[in-house]
Amino acid sequence: MVNKLFPLVLLVGLTGCASMEPPVPENYSGATAVIRDTVKEYSSSKSDFFSLEAIDDRKIPNSRFATRAANQGRGFIMEPVVVERKVKAEESTFEIVARTEYAAPALALTNKVYQVKGRVHFAPVKGKSYLVKGELGDTYSSVWIEDDTTHEIVDKKIEVHGSSELGFFEK
Repeated sequence: MVNKLFPLVLLVGLTGCASMEPPVPENYSGATAVIRDTVKEYSSSKSDFFSLEAIDDRKIPNSRFATRAANQGRGFIMEPVVVERKVKAEESTFEIVARTEYAAPALALTNKVYQVKGRVHFAPVKGKSYLVKGELGDTYSSVWIEDDTTHEIVDKKIEVHGSSELGFFEK
């Protein structure tokens, strides 16, 4: 039994190893804005993360992965790490994700995990700050980017009317 499960476990583990790029190249000297992820904490072992995960199809560092890295080996305790990053102040496509995360994989397998994700398209304004926000629940889930000052949504909400609960093999 163990010999049959090992390749599956290895494959699942390796799928999380996608390389990430900085959101702004090291030598970039143009105009920038800031986009910050947000987190809604429910307990020391469960939180909902609202994250920017890619810009123009380039995977970038985000709060979900930073939290996993910072809390590895802590068992059922998780302290969320919120990522804030500079982005180019130019028209781009942003992949955003709202997802329930648990401190330990065993908790995710035995509890509800909600997820909604999609793409929004806008041009961040030089010097402005934006937040990735959202909500997750049994009957409605959404994720969006909003202006940190005016709270105006920059493009659209990515919405799921009904359940956004992931199945066992999607967690």
